[in-house]
Amino acid sequence: MRHKMTIRISDELLHWLRERSRLARVSMSRVVRERLEAAKAAEGKQRFLVHVGEIKGCDPNLSTRKGFSRQ
Repeated sequence: MRHKMTIRISDELLHWLRERSRLARVSMSRVVRERLEAAKAAEGKQRFLVHVGEIKGCDPNLSTRKGFSRQ
């Protein structure tokens, strides 16, 4: 069963949506549906991000790979 939904979006988001739709040669509705489906599929797969910034008292430059040092 299909349902209809009305939302309000900014001019900037509308411009992005129209451009994305034009480039993909699909309707704006399809772009929105695909983005919602992708967000639903990714839900809960990046739980580690909840812990970002929790390590305290460590050197802020934890990287040891050459070229990644920010000194």
